[in-house]
Order: sequence, then structure tokens, then C-alpha cells
Amino acid sequence: MINKLVSKIKKLNAPIVVGLDPMLNYVPEHIQKKAYEEYGETLKGAAEAIWQFNKGIIDATYDLIPAVKPQIAMYEQFGIEGMEAFKKTVDYAKSKDIVVIGDIKRGDIGSTSAAYAVGHVGKVKVGNTLITPFDEDFVTVNPYLGSDGVNPFIDVCKENDKGIFVLVKTSNPSSGEFQDRLIDGRPLYEYVGEQVAKWGESHMGDEYSYVGAVVGATYPEMGKILRKIMPKTYILVPGYGAQGGKAKDLAPYFNEDGLGAIVNSSRGIIAAYKQEEYAKFGELNYADASRAAVEFMIKDITENI
Repeated sequence: MINKLVSKIKKLNAPIVVGLDPMLNYVPEHIQKKAYEEYGETLKGAAEAIWQFNKGIIDATYDLIPAVKPQIAMYEQFGIEGMEAFKKTVDYAKSKDIVVIGDIKRGDIGSTSAAYAVGHVGKVKVGNTLITPFDEDFVTVNPYLGSDGVNPFIDVCKENDKGIFVLVKTSNPSSGEFQDRLIDGRPLYEYVGEQVAKWGESHMGDEYSYVGAVVGATYPEMGKILRKIMPKTYILVPGYGAQGGKAKDLAPYFNEDGLGAIVNSSRGIIAAYKQEEYAKFGELNYADASRAAVEFMIKDITENI
């Protein structure tokens, strides 16, 4: 699957991923109203509104973007109905030939980790039948429990041509409370990066590993160091735009070939119509505003890396 992701990034000249992280207050009123008329002000109604919102954004941008990244918490908050919207979103994106990165941030050990992996990037056996549950192409993984928590994901990914992105240095302000702690004079995130590179050696694509890393856009100097530590690792870069990451700071995350990183924007794309520069589109044309924001993001990043 990493080969497909790299191929699509090259073809579209778009090293970006759209984060489908919908809060209800991002969803235009006319979409919410229609969903509530059909299902009431219920979890089902909320989930339907989110699904229709996502569908509109995918329809407006699928020819520009290589990947989407739905954040599962935004769907889990609406219970079973929300998870159905998550699955619909994954399936619809894949029907448009978009790579799907499930932002699930799972991290456990043994059979529990394996069950998470099977549910999201593998197949579960029911009687004599193998069934694919959620079917994302990649998922995000928390490595805090060590190799016991990551290896089950790698094993399932090898069986199903899927991949993972391991949290190395995240974009949130308090990430340094643990990730920056010095061990023998070096920050913890460097040790995690080294381990990610080692894990990746066992699951290589043509140019890059199926084991990627998450490194926030808000820490370009750290990104520069981690890029050297993980030369064959694809880096998923959150934090661009709404969280303060600037395109001019993203160059260190990329290799000399212009590859090696894919930059995420969530609110900046899916809620673009709420921003002053895209307000002219209005709520009814929210998806057109998202397309315009994607076009700007691609231009901004490719001109600055």
C-alpha cells in the first residue's frame, strides 16, 4: 500500500492528506436539517449529517488528493451510528481510489493489539469465512507499550498489504512532557524514531517502508533530525494550518527526491467555508470551499519544500 500512496503523491504532485475530522458544528445547517428531518435529533441523525458532509468533501476533492485521514474519535462520539458513518466514509473514499489512513492511535499488547489490527487493516475469521471489518489502508499506532504493541500490527499489515504510522513526535503543545525527556543525553523521540526505522526494515515497499512515522509540523528542527534517523520512513505530518505549522517549515520533513512526507490538514480544509478567505462560497457550497483550500494547500506546500 505504501507503493500506491507514493505513486498517487507523484502523479498528483500533492503530498497532502485531508483529515476528515467532522464536528457537528462544521456541518452546514442545511445538511443537519435534512438529516434530522429523516432521523430526528438522534445519534442516527448526527451520524447521517456527518456522513453526507464527508461525501460532499470527497466528491469535490478526490481528483486532487492522494489520501484522507478520518479521525475515529469524531465518529465514536456518536456511538454505533457514528461508527457506521466511519465505515461508510472509508468505503466511499476507497471507491474513489483514495488511500485511507485511519487515525485510530491504538496501542496495546498481544492478542489485544492483534485484534485492533485485524479489525482495522486485516480480516477476521467468522466460522470458515474471512471478513474484512473496517478496511483502512493505514492506521496510526501509539508505540508507548513497545514492540509488543507494534509487532502485531506489522504482522497483520504484511498479510494484507497495509501499513501503519507510528507516533514519534506529536504536534500538541504538551507532547514534550514525555517525548522530549532526555535519556543518556538524547530525547526519547529520537529513540522511538530509530525503532520505527528498524521496524520498517522488515516491511519495505519499493522506495519506502510500510511502517511510517507521525511527526508534527510544529517542530521543524526535530523533523530535520528525525528525517535523517528515518530515511526510508514516510512521515505523516499533522499540525499544518490551524495548529500553526507553516509550509516554509516543512522542507526538513522531505527527502531530496521531494518525497518522504505527507502533510495533513483537517479543519483548514473541511471547515474552509467558515474562514474569511473562503466565505464567498457560503454554507451551501462548503465543498467547493474545501476544494479551493486543497488547491491552495498543494500550491503552498509544493512551492516551499
